[in-house]
Amino acid sequence: MFGKLSPEDIEILLQLQLVGRIGCHAKDVTYVVPISYAYDGTYIYGHTFEGMKVEMMRKNPKVCFQADDTRDLSNWQSVVVWGEFEELPQEPERTQALQKLMERKLPLISSETMHLTSQWPFRDEDVSKISGIVFRIRVTEKTGRFEKSTEKHFFAS
Repeated sequence: MFGKLSPEDIEILLQLQLVGRIGCHAKDVTYVVPISYAYDGTYIYGHTFEGMKVEMMRKNPKVCFQADDTRDLSNWQSVVVWGEFEELPQEPERTQALQKLMERKLPLISSETMHLTSQWPFRDEDVSKISGIVFRIRVTEKTGRFEKSTEKHFFAS
C-alpha cells in the first residue's frame, strides 16, 4: 500500500530521526548533503562549519529538507520539508539551538559530527565554547509519503 502520511505521522518522523538531507541551490548548482539535526515542531536545527552548503544557503536561503525511515524497500516513510535557512550567530537564539541539538537522544555509536563537544556523551554547560555555525530552517511546508507491505519477504543467502 502506498499513501500520504498524516500531519501527525510527519511530525513523529521528523522528531524521531537524527539524520536528514538538506537540498540547496545557488548559481545554477544544486547540492544535497546529509546533516544531523533536531526538530522542535517549528524549526529544524543544525550545526556545521564553513563550506559549500553554508555558502549556498547564504546566497539562497530557500532550502528543501528530507528525512526518512526505511525498514526495507517496501516499508518506508519519507518527509519533505521546504523552508528558509537562518544563521544564528547571536544570543539567545544560538544557545537555544545548541540546547535543542544537545537534548537529542543519540545512539552510543554515532558519528563524530553529531558530537557538539569533545566531552561527548557528557555536556559542556558553557555552549559558548562550541565553535562552528549554528542554523535553523524555518519550516514553511511539509509533505510525507509511505509504502507499507503486508507481504512477507524472504531473502536468499
